[in-house]
Amino acid sequence: MERRPLGNSDITVSPICLGSMTWGGQNTEAEGHQQLDFALDHGINFIDTAEMYAVPRRAETQGSTERIIGSWLSSRRNRDKVVLATKIIGSGRNFPYIRDGQSKPDRANIAAAVDASLKRLQTDYIDLYQIHWPDRTVPSFGGFGYVHNGVEQPVPLQETLAGLQEQVKAGKIRVIGLSNETPWGLMTCLKAHETSPESEPLPRVQTMQNLYNLLCRTDDIGLTEIYHREGVGLLGYSPLAFGVLSGKYHDPNLTPDPKARLVQFKDEFPRYQTPQSHAAVLKYLALAKEHGLTLTQLALGFAYHRPFMTSTIIGATSLPQLAENIAAWEVRLSPEILTAIEGIHRDHPNPCP
Repeated sequence: MERRPLGNSDITVSPICLGSMTWGGQNTEAEGHQQLDFALDHGINFIDTAEMYAVPRRAETQGSTERIIGSWLSSRRNRDKVVLATKIIGSGRNFPYIRDGQSKPDRANIAAAVDASLKRLQTDYIDLYQIHWPDRTVPSFGGFGYVHNGVEQPVPLQETLAGLQEQVKAGKIRVIGLSNETPWGLMTCLKAHETSPESEPLPRVQTMQNLYNLLCRTDDIGLTEIYHREGVGLLGYSPLAFGVLSGKYHDPNLTPDPKARLVQFKDEFPRYQTPQSHAAVLKYLALAKEHGLTLTQLALGFAYHRPFMTSTIIGATSLPQLAENIAAWEVRLSPEILTAIEGIHRDHPNPCP
């Protein structure tokens, strides 16, 4: 599998990244190790995790995903073969069991979070360290539209960058990225880097990890131009929309596994369970069938080969799912199919932001 640079750094990654958020929750440690072995054997060298995982989030499983990756790295002794990304939580989403509820991305919390992740991951450096979501009110995780909050006091982005730079200088992280961020946040960080003095440099944001799939293409509105012009790489997550874009919840010929996320935890993940989503998925499902494709192939073939996509983050709860997702890399959608996708998108624009 080819390799692509992370932003303008010298770190190169596979165009498919193995997501891990179910490990320690829906998946056991052994299953996580099997997925890691399989992915590495099939050319994937990029692994993404976060301090808050496993998902669904629980106090008793927090950090378990990093620990599973750490035990795999320790047993396989292959740290040099993988690019490892993790994330620090943002504030405002009720994590009293992480640092006693201290989740502001300031110097102290960044330092504490990095050290805790390094310990769980059993490594002495993290290749890509990301802010999981902004420390201010923005539309994310299913939110519609920006609503200004004039009383909140977020950590200034410059202070967050300074805290991250301390970790870069200490050799604990190599490069930094953002996640669930807006055009304003990304450009503010890029400007802060460009205008920082040589004596006290701020790190450059190299990647953005944002939701990107057939049901949510909001990045196309303002961010994709920035990715192209500023050399920031998109790491698109949830390309199958929690399995909705596999068709298993809409195709009468398919039956979702009782262990599937939207079967087990339906009430916890309403984002893709809307009438608007349902209508769009049926259109994409019909398009896939018309051209002899599965909906998984259509959805991943679209996400994988977007011109601004550095790496697409896939997740699976079984090896057959993982194999199917990796195999979809070979799918190249015809101009006819891409034109039809744009038509559906115009009729059903971003039903699941």
